[in-house]
Amino acid sequence: MQTADHFVRRVRHELKLRDLTVARIERLGDGFAAITFTGDALADFTSLSFDDHVKFMFPDAEGEQVRRDYTPRRFSREALELTIEFALHGDGKASDWARNAVVGQRALVGGPKGSMIVPLELDWHLLTGDATALPAIARRLEELPGGSRAIVLVHAAPADRRVFAGAADVDLRWFDTPEALVADLQALALPPGRGFAWGGGEASLMARVRQVLNQQGVPREATRVSAYWKQGVAEHHENLE
Repeated sequence: MQTADHFVRRVRHELKLRDLTVARIERLGDGFAAITFTGDALADFTSLSFDDHVKFMFPDAEGEQVRRDYTPRRFSREALELTIEFALHGDGKASDWARNAVVGQRALVGGPKGSMIVPLELDWHLLTGDATALPAIARRLEELPGGSRAIVLVHAAPADRRVFAGAADVDLRWFDTPEALVADLQALALPPGRGFAWGGGEASLMARVRQVLNQQGVPREATRVSAYWKQGVAEHHENLE
């Protein structure tokens, strides 16, 4: 496989804090809500990669600021609208906020501070993760052109599983346990040619994904594996290099 150092491009953005208002709320099954925010502050918002993340900020019941990382799921400069998908299961503060959100409610969004731009025209794309990676995976599959080849491995409860839109040729595999995903990844023969492997999800699962990719000899510069969250930790986001 060719290495990716000559085709992955990293771009820095000016870090800004934006005061936004909830414009629409759409339930995505039982597990997620797509909340669309609007505001003039979005006029210069930029999100160039499916892997971007913004810092979403809101006050909790005690008035303390809560900060969480989320994927910009969809953005329209013309409409000045930014959509973020929130997981609704669990008892976390961000999930509670999303369950109780109403149109007209305000929140702060910071970033993204940078983008990792992976070209669409690759021989293959490997996307792995748990339910928290679904927004990023959905965005990437919508971006890929017809004729693209994507292998998608996701650990998610049946209630969180969804139909993805897009024109790519997708080999989609759902798993009931993290162990089943890792076992399938270990047995996977990656296609020939120039490709990129991406992963996002719980820290222990992503550490195993990183280990398998290393064992398979996938160059580090042709991968990106991120721990979106960690059991027992309120706020966690880490790139596993």
